[in-house]
Parts: sequence; structure tokens; C-alpha cells
Amino acid sequence: MADPQATAAAVKGTIGRLGGGFMISREVKALCERTGLAPRAMYFRGRCGVLGEVDADVVLAATVFFPAEHVRENWEAGRSLPVGEAVELYTGACHDWGRRRLGGFAEAARLAELLEAVVHNADVLGAPIFAGWRRLPLPGDAPARVTQLMHLVRELRGGLHAVAVLAEGVTPLEATLLAAHDGTPLGLSAGEAVARFFEWPEPYPVPGPEAVERRARAEELTDRLMAPAFSILDEKEAAELVELVRLADRAG
Repeated sequence: MADPQATAAAVKGTIGRLGGGFMISREVKALCERTGLAPRAMYFRGRCGVLGEVDADVVLAATVFFPAEHVRENWEAGRSLPVGEAVELYTGACHDWGRRRLGGFAEAARLAELLEAVVHNADVLGAPIFAGWRRLPLPGDAPARVTQLMHLVRELRGGLHAVAVLAEGVTPLEATLLAAHDGTPLGLSAGEAVARFFEWPEPYPVPGPEAVERRARAEELTDRLMAPAFSILDEKEAAELVELVRLADRAG
């Protein structure tokens, strides 16, 4: 029998990278140039536009790990682009990146099939951005489809990780400073570099041993919270998923 928690843990780093890779891609850079939005404004508008035309506090509640002032500044800066258009453009950039990155990956359709089962088996509780993105149609071609599905799994984990972090009494800044090395944005491994990337103001506190332990418990809790979504897979399918994710990472 498959261990869904182990499966979730095995794929989290690679899906985190591939599912969010388009966000720092030349496709999104071109989108920023075309719309006139700064990269972080495009990020919030495109990623969080699925929440609707909401106040910045709603975006902060869903994203969790950014400073409140930074979220408000960039969400307001993006209001020149209607949320529906922003989501459509951002989703298109996701698809185009996937076609470029995974266009030669022969098993893209099968990986998409497995991930789609996981996505539809997941509960939306605690993951509002995931819920919004799951309502969007999936493209027909496999490279774009699998990329959007990996982004969906990434959003699911992101929402549940925020729940786990807060449940363990870890602040968003502490969680950022103690970010797990696997799957951090841009491949950064230093917590201060991640915090700087997220625009947290310096100087940064040094988290103590108790915060480190709480952060580790939050990571394990996130794996547990992800397990129900992966429980749809039997042992053979789970092993296949892990292998296909590994191969996708090496493709392109």
C-alpha cells in the first residue's frame, strides 16, 4: 500500500521548482514589459487575481509569507490590469514556459494524468489560491497541462504550509529565515537571502533552537496535510509519479 505522506514529501521540492518556474521566466518578463507592470506587481496580480478584485489584506491572508506593506504596495500597483486579464496572461505565461521547458518530455501526458487525480482529490480548505486556480481550465497539450497542474500542487502545498507554520507558532519571517533548502525560490539556500527576496526589512533576527524545532515540525505537518490529496494513488501509481517528476526535472 502506498504511503501518501511519503509520496508528498518525495515530490515537494521538484514540484515546487517546476510548478513555480514560470514566475521567474523570460515569458513573465516579456509579460511585464508588455503590460508595464513591475515583476512583483505582476506576480501578485497574476497569481492572486483568482481571489478576485479584493483588498490587499485578503491577498496577504492567502500568501502569508510576505510583509504586509509589500503586498499592499504591489497589489495596488497592479490595479491598472483587471484581475481577469491578469490571470489569463499569467496562466498563458505558465503554459508557454511549460511548452518551452517540457516540450520534449515524452511522459508529460502521463504525469499530467497522475497529477490531475491528485489535484481533484484535494480539499480546498486552507488553500484559497489553490482553490481559485483549480477553477481555471486546463490546456489540451501535455507540456502546458502538466505545468499548470504542478503549479496547482505547489499552491496546495503553499496554502497548507502556511496553516502548518502558523499552527506551530512560527512567524512568517521566522519561517522564511528558516526556509527548507529544497525548493526555495530561485534555488536560494540562505534564509536571509530568501527573506531579502521576499522584501522583509532588515536587520533580521536570529531564530533560536525552539524556532528551528517548530519550523521542522511545521514541515512535517505540511507533509501530513498533503497526504490526503495523494491518497488517490495506489502503490504503483505513487512510485510512477515520483519517477516521472524526477524525469521531468531532468528534461529540457
